[in-house]
Amino acid sequence: MLSNPPAGPARRRLLEALIAAEHAVAPRAQDTRWDRICGYYTELERLTASPVVRLNRAVAVGEWHGPGAGLALLDGLDAGLPGSHRLPAVRAELLARHGDHPAARAAYGQALRLCTNEVERRHLAARLDGLSGGT
Repeated sequence: MLSNPPAGPARRRLLEALIAAEHAVAPRAQDTRWDRICGYYTELERLTASPVVRLNRAVAVGEWHGPGAGLALLDGLDAGLPGSHRLPAVRAELLARHGDHPAARAAYGQALRLCTNEVERRHLAARLDGLSGGT
């Protein structure tokens, strides 16, 4: 992926910077180079074994390969992110995009129960309300 990349903490920071740069240079959300971001997250996950990195990678994979592929990467993350609202929030979004609105509603409900930040709670509640009446 990178020719002659730095090692250790510098490599991690470089990968994080490359991910941020890909988001920053895309003139529109749909122009984001998800293929590159997925590659950077794959390498970052290999380097860190972080469940948060894997969660972020699942989002990127969901954007590039579709929500089903992103959902598959969430398997096994519950133990690594206990009590975090972010995992069920990501699961809910991917499920909604996949068309499974009942499961998405349940996941948004779980995220709301775990979330303590009022701004994030309002966002999650709005996403849940957007699914009301769906199948």
